[in-house]
Amino acid sequence: MNHEHTIPVDFHCHSTNSDGTLSVKTLLDTAKANGGKYLAITDHDNIDGVNEAKAYAQEIDLTLLGGVEISVTWENNSLVHILGLNVDETNPGLIANLNKLSNVRIERGQKIAYKLAKIGIKNAYEGALKYCANEKSLSRTHFNRFLVEHGYAKPGKAFDKYLAPGKPAFVMQQWASLGNAIEWITQSGGTAVIAHPCRYSFTRTKLLRFIDQFKQLGGRGIEVISSAHAINDVQNIAKVARDHELLASVGSDFHTLETGYRTIKVGVNYKLPEICQPIFPSFGINLPH
Repeated sequence: MNHEHTIPVDFHCHSTNSDGTLSVKTLLDTAKANGGKYLAITDHDNIDGVNEAKAYAQEIDLTLLGGVEISVTWENNSLVHILGLNVDETNPGLIANLNKLSNVRIERGQKIAYKLAKIGIKNAYEGALKYCANEKSLSRTHFNRFLVEHGYAKPGKAFDKYLAPGKPAFVMQQWASLGNAIEWITQSGGTAVIAHPCRYSFTRTKLLRFIDQFKQLGGRGIEVISSAHAINDVQNIAKVARDHELLASVGSDFHTLETGYRTIKVGVNYKLPEICQPIFPSFGINLPH
C-alpha cells in the first residue's frame, strides 16, 4: 500500500474480543506501526475491549473512538452490520442491549454444535471456544477455524460445507432490528454507519430502500472504503453517499494478519473520493487534504 494515497484512519477493526486474532494491545501496536493515528475497535456486539483500548491508546499516542459492530436482521432475514462510532462504552443501555445479543450468540453456538454432533462432529462447541477469547463473542468464524483445524473442511470451505444457509449446521438467527441498533448507538452518543454495503449482494433497489430506512431511523454514515470493496464498489458507494447525504467512513475490517480478501492494513485506509463528505470532522478529526 502506497502511504501517499492513504490516510491514518481506521474505523472498523476487530480484536480477540470478537472474531479477530490479535489482542487489543497487539492490534493497537500493529495499527500504530502501520502509521495509524485515529482508530475505532468495532468488535461484534460487544464493547468489552474499549476500556482497555482507550487506556493503552493514550500510552502510545493513538486517538481511539469507542466502537461496536452490531448484528442486525433486516427484512427477509438479511444479516447486515451497523457500526457504532464514538459510542460511550460506559452507557448502561448500550451495555445491557449488547449483552442480550451476546446471549443470543451463545445460544446459536450451542445449536450449531448440536447440529454438527448430529452429523458426527463431536465437541464442536468446546473446540470453537478454543479460538475465542470470550464465550459471548462466539461466532461462526470460530466454528470455521475448528472445522478446518480438525480436518473436517479445507481452508475457506467450512462455511460452504457446513455453516452457510442451507448447509447442515446453519442456524437462522434473529439479531437486533435496524431501529434498535441505531437507537442504541445514538442514545449512547454515537454515530450509526452502514458497514461494507457491497458485501450484502443487494440489488441497487434493495440497497437504496435499506439506506432510506437507515436514514429515517437516524443513521448518518456509510463505509465507502472497505477491504470488502473493489475499486468500482468504492466509486458506486461514494456516489450513493453523496446523493443520499451520508457521511463517508473508512475501515479495514481487519481480523487477522493472514492474507485473505481483506487487503487493507489495520490503522490506515485509502483516501476517500473527493465527492464524499468525510465523517472524520464530526469527531473533531481534521485531516490535511
